[in-house]
Amino acid sequence: MNDNEQAPGSTKDVVVAMFFISLLFFILGFATWLNGSLIPFLKIACDLNNFQALWVTFAFYIAYTVMALPSAAILGRIGYKNGMTLGLFIMALGALLFIPAARSGFYGLFLAALFTLASGMTLMQTAINPYIVCIGSRDSAAMRISIMGLFNKSAGIVVPLIFSALILSGIGNYSDQALGALSTADRALLRADLAARLAFPYAIMALGLLAVMTIVHFSTLPQLKVEQQEQTVTRFGIFQFPQLVLGALTLFAYVGVEVIAADTIGLYGRHIGVPNFAVLTSYTMGFMVLGYILGVTTIPRWLTQKNALLMSALCGILFTAGVTMSSATEVGMAQVLVGWTGVPPVPNTVMFLAMLGFANALVWPSIWPLALQGLGKYTASGSALLIMGIAGGALLPMLYGRFSDSFNSQSAYWIMLPCYLLILIYAVKGHTMRSWR
Repeated sequence: MNDNEQAPGSTKDVVVAMFFISLLFFILGFATWLNGSLIPFLKIACDLNNFQALWVTFAFYIAYTVMALPSAAILGRIGYKNGMTLGLFIMALGALLFIPAARSGFYGLFLAALFTLASGMTLMQTAINPYIVCIGSRDSAAMRISIMGLFNKSAGIVVPLIFSALILSGIGNYSDQALGALSTADRALLRADLAARLAFPYAIMALGLLAVMTIVHFSTLPQLKVEQQEQTVTRFGIFQFPQLVLGALTLFAYVGVEVIAADTIGLYGRHIGVPNFAVLTSYTMGFMVLGYILGVTTIPRWLTQKNALLMSALCGILFTAGVTMSSATEVGMAQVLVGWTGVPPVPNTVMFLAMLGFANALVWPSIWPLALQGLGKYTASGSALLIMGIAGGALLPMLYGRFSDSFNSQSAYWIMLPCYLLILIYAVKGHTMRSWR
């Protein structure tokens, strides 16, 4: 076994690993949180309703379910580092598919590009999450994941601002009222022009991904060697671990509410007339960054991973009530919380939706180490099962979209309440279970 195949553990190994993994988390965040701006953009460009526009989240997040187990098999063959490299290459292919999609304006091709992009990200996620958990003490794993989350969600703050600056100039010409006043032919031309704007940014993204792929491939990033135990890995053996199975169900609920809070806020803001609706994802990501800072500074010294999860669930329940019951016109809450920063105020209900970012921040970092505890040789398969929980980001936003089209955009956010209750149950009991009896 050569030096690069040793399990990371020395200070040098940890520093090298943290550097490269933080870069990869930023890239994952950049690609993921672009959806929040892309959804209202494609709604206009492709003439969609809310439910149809949220096929963006379905195509993106369903890839995690479809590709998670194949990703685990690939990692078993080529290793974690090579898996990261291959994941970046597949992501670059997905970004390149946006070029013909943008030039044709065909919505189905956009969805295919998103699925391909997310397939590469699935391989990346399956590799880097257990990597960051196993590289050091399990008790501080949530702290390390929180550090990675800072990079991931910082990308989520930056991306909508970049997207708005590069793509959304003159977006007022594409309002429902403006488009309705045009002839059918003129509307088609304007929408085609809007869709074509995506070609250049995604070409640049593809080149950037290929550059990072080259850097990672030739880096000294050590191979991960997970903890070994005397047990034989069988196909369905992972289902003997209640903390893992319940953790995957909890992640399903969590990713669903995280995507709803981040990716529908632009749609909802446009619906109630918020002028800067395209950058509202940045508000949610800003609160998530605050949550991650809390995790980095308090876990495990003052806040256990269990209590971080418990706090997140309670905040989620409280803020969900605020989203559904507060005013869609008054902005007093935003003026108090962020007015001093110069950030444009938003209605109270939008602010509560953004604050769910804070409630969600520590759920992912807390669940991973709790769910993977004691899995030994099942760590890679367990990681794949947890990754499959990301399917919540595909299905629950679609359900929100259906309810918002059929009933009311604000009241439809009640769908998040049972999800936070499930997170609460896992924090109190589920993560402690080691037997189904």
